[in-house]
Order: sequence, then structure tokens, then C-alpha cells
Amino acid sequence: MESRSIILGGRTVGYTLKRSARRRTIGFRVGADGLSVTLPRRVAVREAESALHEKSGWILSKLDKWTERRSIPELTGADGQGVGYLGRTLTLRVVGHSRARTLVGLEENAIVVRVDNTLSGSLRDATVRRAVERWRRRQALELMTPRLAHYAAQLNRPAPAVSIRVNASRWGSCSSDGSIRMNARLIAFEETLIDYVCAHEACHLIEMNHGPRFYALLDRLMPDHRSRSTLLKAAIAPGHVF
Repeated sequence: MESRSIILGGRTVGYTLKRSARRRTIGFRVGADGLSVTLPRRVAVREAESALHEKSGWILSKLDKWTERRSIPELTGADGQGVGYLGRTLTLRVVGHSRARTLVGLEENAIVVRVDNTLSGSLRDATVRRAVERWRRRQALELMTPRLAHYAAQLNRPAPAVSIRVNASRWGSCSSDGSIRMNARLIAFEETLIDYVCAHEACHLIEMNHGPRFYALLDRLMPDHRSRSTLLKAAIAPGHVF
């Protein structure tokens, strides 16, 4: 792996360059750790630089999005923070109660966490954050499981087994055994965007790649999937980051 830099749109952009014997085309990835470029073994670096210039608009937009995302405060579990839910920001309200069990519920525009009165400081905050994380996974599973089953049925496939994880870069994935993993962070976005990811992953039950037959299936399930995909790529989840 090699660290390099290039001028794109008048900006100096650092990136990591690595080679892969498996790749047949130049690969780009923009994530929390910046820009990385993967080259097939026999492709010259100058070809990578040419491709970077061609993709400069997309790369700079992605880098700016990650910069903006990093500026959003982390969810610590403190009272008054924001929790993203179905396209809006709920206010986190932490309420003490006399029971040891932590309870989470929705009340109007707030997510209310009732926590043991004896807890305080960082332990109280950590308990609240873990409770919100569990709540988010439950909400995601309850919302996405029937939607995935619905799209699978439209493709004459049985309802897939669904699990919920937290992933930094992938909204969903489909395994060869027909099970689907969805990203818990999706629950922060509007339902139309969640539906798009569900339809996308359901199509992978038939086509595991992103070839023409895959997009033909997605066209059938969701004719406006391209506009939804664009909106999701540009969206930043409401609320604090967690």
C-alpha cells in the first residue's frame, strides 16, 4: 500500500494506492479513512490518475460528505441529544425511575429512555446509549423484515432470513444462502429510501451482481429506484452519530 496525492478540482487530495491480482478494473472507495484506489496488477499509475480526474466530481462530493458527517457530534447518551428516526430528529429524553431495567419508548417527538435512578455520570450515559442502539436494531428489524418479504414475493422468492448489523459503508448485503443483512443506521432515513435498499437487496436473491439482469429486476420492482439511490447517496442521517 502506498500513500499518494493528486490535484482534483484545485484541491490536493491524498489517497492510498494498492494493487490486487483479483481486480480487472480500477476501483475507488471513499470512506471514513479517506480515498483509496485499487489497481489491477498490470495497470500503470498514470491510468489511475487519469481515472481519478474523470471521477473528480464524484470523489470530491463524497469526501465533502464524509467531512460533514465527521462534524456531527457523537451520540453519548446524554439528555437532549438527537436520534435520527425515519427522516426526522427525535430528542433523547433520559428519565430516572426506580427499576433496574432500562426501558425505551417513543413519545411524540422524543425517544424516552427510563434508566435506573442509581446510575450516574458516564455509566448512566453508556447505559442509555446501549439501550438506544438496541432499540434502533429492533425498530429496523420490525420495519424491514416485512418489506423484504414483500419484494421477495414479487420476485417469486420465499421471505429471506433478515438480520440487522451496524456497518460504516454498506446499507445491505445478500448472501448466497438467501439471507439478507441490513444496516441498522438506515432507520434514521425516510421510508422511501429504506424501501429502495430493501428492493435492491431483494433483487440480489436472484442476481448476485449488478449486471443488466439485476437492474431489469429492480426496474420492475421500483421504477424510480435511480432517483431514490441518488437521494440516499446525498443524504446525511439526522441526529447524532452512532
